[in-house]
Amino acid sequence: MAGLLQALVGASEKAAHIARLCRREEPLFQLLVAEKTGADRNRRFLQDFKTLADVLIQEVIKHDLGKEFPELRGHIHGEESNEFRNGQGESRGSSGAGGPPHTGGHGAVAEAGVLAGETRAAAELLAAAVHRDVALEDVELAGVALSIPPQDLAVWIDPIDSTNEYIGGREDVAPIDGIAPAGLCSALVLVGAYDRQTGCPVLGVINEPFFRRDPLTRRWQGRYHWGVAYGDTRLCSLSPPPPRPTPCVVLSRAERDAVRAALGPLCGDRLRFAAGAGYKMLCVILGLADAYVLSEGSTFAWDACAPHAILRALGGGIVALAGALRVRRAGDAGPPPELVYNLPAEGVAGAERWANRGGLVAYAHPRHLEAVLAAL
Repeated sequence: MAGLLQALVGASEKAAHIARLCRREEPLFQLLVAEKTGADRNRRFLQDFKTLADVLIQEVIKHDLGKEFPELRGHIHGEESNEFRNGQGESRGSSGAGGPPHTGGHGAVAEAGVLAGETRAAAELLAAAVHRDVALEDVELAGVALSIPPQDLAVWIDPIDSTNEYIGGREDVAPIDGIAPAGLCSALVLVGAYDRQTGCPVLGVINEPFFRRDPLTRRWQGRYHWGVAYGDTRLCSLSPPPPRPTPCVVLSRAERDAVRAALGPLCGDRLRFAAGAGYKMLCVILGLADAYVLSEGSTFAWDACAPHAILRALGGGIVALAGALRVRRAGDAGPPPELVYNLPAEGVAGAERWANRGGLVAYAHPRHLEAVLAAL
């Protein structure tokens, strides 16, 4: 399992490099943005987009993990369909994890072949990024020793969470108490592993490709965080954040007025707003917020699996909001139901099969969870 954790981190680093590369090559980036349609579209948005980077990152991670851990093949899932229709209306399919990605055969990289001649150099850069060997110089990660059979696990990938912010690329959004309301910094790579039988998240990696710019080169630099929550083992690259006397809760700008009003007396002036489900969960992980509340079923398994594993490693978690409120109203003082990642919803198709229906609460400290549930 330690090898798998290192592989997940390595995959996230390669993914972050591809995400930065696609933003840096502006002609390539602007051409290769596609609107999601049909069952793949998140109904919360009037327009829902994916980029070449989304598709390429997902397929590269699936290929690399499947090659190193054959037991995971067929159990590595992601947000995106593997078909990409570019801005010129041309469509390509991706070969997925079955064959090695390369310029001539890997669908997502071959997509770059439809570009005009002046962007072929960018296509070659993408091909080089796909084959790039990632060297992790992380002493703490290298020292992790764990034991769990990979064949017991499955993986959820969100190749670029907060894709709309990634497309927008804003760098001028000022943070409020460390939480950016929007912008490129909220675009993350999320890779989480869960137990196939129980659906419980056990490994999580969050990569921030656009954490900071190098002041000399002006190139973006990233960072990553990881967590393990398996059996009695709790390991994390971060320390548990200290709880605040008055909790800070982060919400979506689209959150209902009733939820804002219910949380107001609890939080006072500590309600914050941000883009991206993964980023809001990361704010809780980093101690910038104490909880993230979402009342709608507009997040999915791939959004929550990796952050959930890290939160569990820190002593927190993510509960299903509607289920937790039902339990409390029934007078049950036991632990409310946590999200699981192996059970698709029945009677729906496409992405909605994996929606976190009824909303969620991500929390770092159980007492803040109880305070939020009481307020709601």
